[in-house]
Amino acid sequence: MRIFQRERQRNMQKARAAEEARDRETDETSAAGGIRVNDRRRVVLDDDAAEGVRTREAAAEPQLKPKYVEELEARTRAAEEVATDVQARFEQVRAELRRETDAIRQRLARTADERVQREKAEFIASLLPVLDNLQRAIEAAESDGSSESLLDGLHGTASGFENALNVAGAEPFNALGETFDPELHEAVDTTEVEPERDNTITAEYSRGYTLGGQLLRPARVQVGRARNEN
Repeated sequence: MRIFQRERQRNMQKARAAEEARDRETDETSAAGGIRVNDRRRVVLDDDAAEGVRTREAAAEPQLKPKYVEELEARTRAAEEVATDVQARFEQVRAELRRETDAIRQRLARTADERVQREKAEFIASLLPVLDNLQRAIEAAESDGSSESLLDGLHGTASGFENALNVAGAEPFNALGETFDPELHEAVDTTEVEPERDNTITAEYSRGYTLGGQLLRPARVQVGRARNEN
């Protein structure tokens, strides 16, 4: 390391001596009336200094990216643009689907409400003849006091009411003489019967009805019970 430093100092001393010699020569030439161009630029003999200059020049030059890096960046930008476009389309489709779903839900709700109102109106309209028959029966009984006219009016009222229930989907079922079924019948009381008629319905107090295959109201009945023989 010391040898390198001494060599470096000698080179610098030689450079200064050469520069002083050129200065003297220039002065002499100027005094003699001649013109001589002297390159006064310093000669860099220091290898480390020269390497530093080259490093600075290389750093000042623009660094060009490899071609494959530029291609990857271009592909990345293109992919980002495609993803942005797809996301925008997805948001648009989702918004349209939400609007259509809300519109369908509102339309179905409106249709259901209209159907309920229509069925209610039809049921009420089917009950109006029942009320008409009942009013006529009352008027007939008040006018002549005949039990026959009152009975006819009551029969007409009951028939009209049954027709209204049938239109609404309610159907009566027969219980008298049938075997007691707790799923269809409600036992109000019991009566003593022969052993062969045990658990048989002997009287019907009110009829049972079904609606759409489902029990609407159980029949209120009397059930026979066989006497106990000891």
